[in-house]
Amino acid sequence: MKKIIIMFIAALILIGAAACTGNSPAVTTESGSASAASRTPENTSAPSGGTESTPASEHKNVLVVVFSATGTTKGVAEKIAAIENADIYEIKAKQAYTSADLNWNDGNSRSTKEQNSQSARPEIGSERISLEGYERIYIGFPIWWGEEPRIMDTFVESYDFSGITLIPFCTSSSSGIGRSGKNLADNAKSGKWLEGRRFPGNVSESELRNWINGLK
Repeated sequence: MKKIIIMFIAALILIGAAACTGNSPAVTTESGSASAASRTPENTSAPSGGTESTPASEHKNVLVVVFSATGTTKGVAEKIAAIENADIYEIKAKQAYTSADLNWNDGNSRSTKEQNSQSARPEIGSERISLEGYERIYIGFPIWWGEEPRIMDTFVESYDFSGITLIPFCTSSSSGIGRSGKNLADNAKSGKWLEGRRFPGNVSESELRNWINGLK
């Protein structure tokens, strides 16, 4: 009789042990968190309310800076930014330019007076941008009276471009970039400046891509 009772108890213990091992909890570390082997994709995702960090290889290091009084140059800048997967920063004048200000036939218009003065420095209304992490910067602007708008000189004199490669580009119906690139480089006094190029406002993405590939 004792043997039957002992065998019955032993059988109950074995059945209980088997049930436990079939649904064992995830192994935890000393800190109480589940070990890597036991984590599901849901366990390893960013916590609720947080943001996932971007892998270092995907961080942008290219910036497109543009001043565009009428929107033409901005359109080209946006195409370049799309090709380069770049950030874009728009320079806006603190006092916006009106159509009367841009009348090149008026010797007393605001833009005419600014372009006639090498020392003119129109004030920028956009917030400052940090250049930390950028290795290449495209700088776009329209050609006014054969040169860069003076607000571009305001911009380049306001930043340190050490360790950065800068590529000027401009838009115009016919005038070339002229000495604008050299003017900007001389006023910046920092950075590695490449030769700039002029584009029509309706330049194709393929032409821009070919130009960009030729810079690398």
